[in-house]
Amino acid sequence: MTMILNLETATTNCSVSIAKNGEVIALREDNSPNYSHSEQLHIFIEEVMKGTSLSFKDISAIAVSKGPGSYTGLRIGVSAAKGLCFSLNLPLISVPTLESLARQGYGKNYDFIIPLLDARRMEVYATVFDVAGNNIRDTRAEIIQKESFLEYAEKGRVLLIGDGAEKCRELLEHPNFTFESALPTAVEMGEVSHKKFKASNFENVAYFEPFYLKDFVLQGKKS
Repeated sequence: MTMILNLETATTNCSVSIAKNGEVIALREDNSPNYSHSEQLHIFIEEVMKGTSLSFKDISAIAVSKGPGSYTGLRIGVSAAKGLCFSLNLPLISVPTLESLARQGYGKNYDFIIPLLDARRMEVYATVFDVAGNNIRDTRAEIIQKESFLEYAEKGRVLLIGDGAEKCRELLEHPNFTFESALPTAVEMGEVSHKKFKASNFENVAYFEPFYLKDFVLQGKKS
């Protein structure tokens, strides 16, 4: 039996879950525009542990959302995950934020799912998944234009999901586009982290860093 504690802090949604063999059995989350992760995260961890009557001896691994996303949010989540792994001698699992976000669109009869996180102005962090859940394009920080993602809309139905979807709604007019506002949550992390655990796909606790897409942000500041 595998029990994994999942931490999602890449956006304003501070989300914590415990998954048993990939199925979430406890969840605590709150979406605050003020990024109150530093105050809430450890409280939520304590609450899901108490709610399931588990001790940390029952936990098999710690999983954390790796980004892209909020610099501060990611740092808080990764720091908490590393601290737990070091103190409890547990493996660390990283879950790509956009992958777990895309999973909210699974089973909704779309040919492509494009998860998007709001970056700034007309910029988003985005990648592309096909109907089978395969990641078919690299993750990029990009400026939304009228031609964005048109190549996928010309091939089939496309779900654009995330808090960056509203930016796309303003410019993308192809009838195959559907827009859904959503935030990453620790619910969708459960199955992904379980699969990684079974494959012993762990991070080096000492050297793991979140995926910030820093280079793009720095270039944007220069313009």
